[in-house]
Amino acid sequence: MKVGLFVPCYIDQFYPSVAIATLQLLEKFGCEVVFPLGQTCCGQPMANSGFANLATGCDNNFVKNFVGVDFIVSPSGSCVLHVKEHLKHPDKEKAQFIREHIYELTEFLIDVLQVETLPATFPHKVGLHVSCHGQRGLNLSSMSELVAPEFSKPEKLLSMVAGLELTKPKRVDECCGFGGTFCVFEEAVSVKMGKDRIIEHEANEIEYITGADTSCLMHLEGILKRKGSMVQTIHIAEILNSDLVPFKAERS
Repeated sequence: MKVGLFVPCYIDQFYPSVAIATLQLLEKFGCEVVFPLGQTCCGQPMANSGFANLATGCDNNFVKNFVGVDFIVSPSGSCVLHVKEHLKHPDKEKAQFIREHIYELTEFLIDVLQVETLPATFPHKVGLHVSCHGQRGLNLSSMSELVAPEFSKPEKLLSMVAGLELTKPKRVDECCGFGGTFCVFEEAVSVKMGKDRIIEHEANEIEYITGADTSCLMHLEGILKRKGSMVQTIHIAEILNSDLVPFKAERS
């Protein structure tokens, strides 16, 4: 299958290792990955700020760059959700195809590739952060307030990693406070929410906090560094790709 790799602007500028890990991981499972060089921002910052009309150029460019692939995959749930819910284009058929075929990385690995085994090794104690948009928008995991069967696509993948000890905070799916532009307009509230998340993770004596969205991890990383914590953040793609030995993927 031909997969278009969508790398959000903040990952491109600040966390390129996440994009590289995503590329290598997809190639491990036999995907033909293309990286359109003309891709830019998906338009989410404008939409979050109430200026969705200014994202027209981003929408048109997105369609131009990603038309012609079987799937689009990104290591950022918030950007994927934005495209799924807000992408518009004069060619409605192309826009609809993209909205229906764009996936967050863990969602793609579980739902499309149906990954059952991984060659990864990560001998560390890790805390899992559940991002709101991934959970409540993309259905990556169950919600604690619902009386329903529990599931978590990121957790299922992490359970395949040798040597990894996974922990979760007491309030398993509480927001970290990032919220896109929320952390700019409501800085004090955002920071307090992030500190509360970190307190619960540190109580588990973890070495790393991981998650499926770099934006949330970036927010937590800033708080951790400012308090001088030894806890580090790492995107789930980097953990799942932590052993680069080639292997033959088993498909069901």
